[in-house]
Amino acid sequence: RDLMPRTLEGQTPREKTPSYFVTKEAPARISSMSKGTKLIVVVRDPVTRAISDYTQTLSKKPDIPTFESLTFKNRTTGLIDTSWSAIQIGIYAKHLENWLLYFPIGQILFVSGERLISDPAGELGRVQDFLGLKRIITDKHFYFNKTKGFPCLKKAEGSSKPHCLGKTKGRTHPDIDQEVVQRLRDFYRPFNMKFYQMTGQDFGWD
Repeated sequence: RDLMPRTLEGQTPREKTPSYFVTKEAPARISSMSKGTKLIVVVRDPVTRAISDYTQTLSKKPDIPTFESLTFKNRTTGLIDTSWSAIQIGIYAKHLENWLLYFPIGQILFVSGERLISDPAGELGRVQDFLGLKRIITDKHFYFNKTKGFPCLKKAEGSSKPHCLGKTKGRTHPDIDQEVVQRLRDFYRPFNMKFYQMTGQDFGWD
């Protein structure tokens, strides 16, 4: 609580750290601080997420093993290495079970990473509704940057310049063996189905 910024009446503090969702101790700690906290989690296709995770690591450590070799404990048997964080993070249903011990599902909004790209105003409309805010952010606030392949905010608050993703975002993914991609899709499918049931949302990842 001491780390959160001080606010005036009517203001809402926000904090974002992606690792919270997969950190076992986080739900209990946040609940003990404020049981009424509203939680927003952006999720994307876990296979794409794993490849993106690997791509980011590869940019910092070019000598790491291939994605394919890290994916399996044993490639011959097809046994996926769930201890590798790039794979483990995408098992969303498992992580959500931990959060539901402390928060009702109605206090958690799951935002589609794919729709955040294809329809940013629509997804942010859901966010504004969830937070009880007036829908101020609309289509007119965005334009699509073809170079990056992501939408940009036309005018960032306090600036006349548009706000686009930084250099570390939107990297080109390496070519991954399609057999490996398919094995990962098969691996994640039951977890995705469970996640859809738990959230009441079909994210269309299959």
